[in-house]
Amino acid sequence: MATHKDEGAWRPRTRAVRGGQLRSAFQETAEGLFLTSGYAYEGPEEAEARFQGAQGFTYTRYGNPTVQMFEERLAALEGAPCARATASGMAAVTAALMCSVKSGDHIVAARAMFGACRYVIEQVLGRFGVTSTLVDGSDVGAWAGAIRANTRLLFCETPANPTLDIVDLRAVSKLAHSAGARLIVDNAFASPALQRPFAFGADIVVHSTTKYVDGQGRCLGGMVLCHEDFLVDHLQTFLRNTGPAISPFNAWVHLKSLETLDLRMRAHCDNAEHVAEFLSRQQRIRSVRYPFRSDHPQAALARTQMSGGGGVVTFEIDGGKEAAFVLARRLKLIDISNNLGDAKSLITHPATTTHQRLTPEARAELGISDGMLRLSVGLEDPEDVCADLAQALGAA
Repeated sequence: MATHKDEGAWRPRTRAVRGGQLRSAFQETAEGLFLTSGYAYEGPEEAEARFQGAQGFTYTRYGNPTVQMFEERLAALEGAPCARATASGMAAVTAALMCSVKSGDHIVAARAMFGACRYVIEQVLGRFGVTSTLVDGSDVGAWAGAIRANTRLLFCETPANPTLDIVDLRAVSKLAHSAGARLIVDNAFASPALQRPFAFGADIVVHSTTKYVDGQGRCLGGMVLCHEDFLVDHLQTFLRNTGPAISPFNAWVHLKSLETLDLRMRAHCDNAEHVAEFLSRQQRIRSVRYPFRSDHPQAALARTQMSGGGGVVTFEIDGGKEAAFVLARRLKLIDISNNLGDAKSLITHPATTTHQRLTPEARAELGISDGMLRLSVGLEDPEDVCADLAQALGAA
């Protein structure tokens, strides 16, 4: 199989279409889908050599041509030396966290994060003697004050789910490195089309490729991107032996989706800005959050790290849970779903879905009120999305 030799000179949009491409002897223009669990060898000597590290595939849990193309293409877009695909975003987060810590180690994390990530950090790792401290991710001083001698990892989402808080990646990565720790960044909300955390000092980047990478709500997937030493010393062995492997079919779908990622993210950003502006003018809307709006408390920081504000708008309606539920029920175009990053606009009520396991006190600390709604703005005409919100608000 052959690959291109000039990838290093390509610009991001070209890498999104052609990065990591392998062609078989058939010279297919669309990347091949290799639905195979195993591989045959010319002889036992070749099998022995493969298991001793010779180039080639042995078992799809360890590697697969289609999966490899997906890994290499996303790594090229992120500016990452290495990448390993996983079955889901949470498989990627769990692997990145668990593979390099042991009992007695400590993790510092931004408290504004997806509920399942918080569960893994506090509950799963806590059972095995790994302690954690949650901080206000927007406060660099809080990060500095939480780091201990046994801190091994710092973890954040930026923009965060669902509050859209922004973390100063350059400052926090410097803190991590001065303490001998690594910074893990969940980049799913921005995607590499809008943000490349490695450029700001991140050591590890994780994705739920289910979201904007797929972009159409079809297949589950995840990715861990890292440096060679982390892969060799920690991640590779963990993945090989615990088995959170992505299906080659899912990897192929996400690989093909990367071809349009940049174009889609531009449209998501334009639509989300339009919808955020509309919501800000509605009387019953108490507040609107969007990273590139001037009233976002970290808008200036967001603009230094991101080339666009993303496709998610968070807003709060007067009347709490009852009013939020009435609005959601009245929507005709926008779907109620806890997913995001779809071509279709999706709305969810975080307090009763993605963050319902948190105590009311914990949700209040994060700013997740009963009236908060998270809107993933899709690729429809934004005027139709606004019209749907307008009629639902009028009915509410």
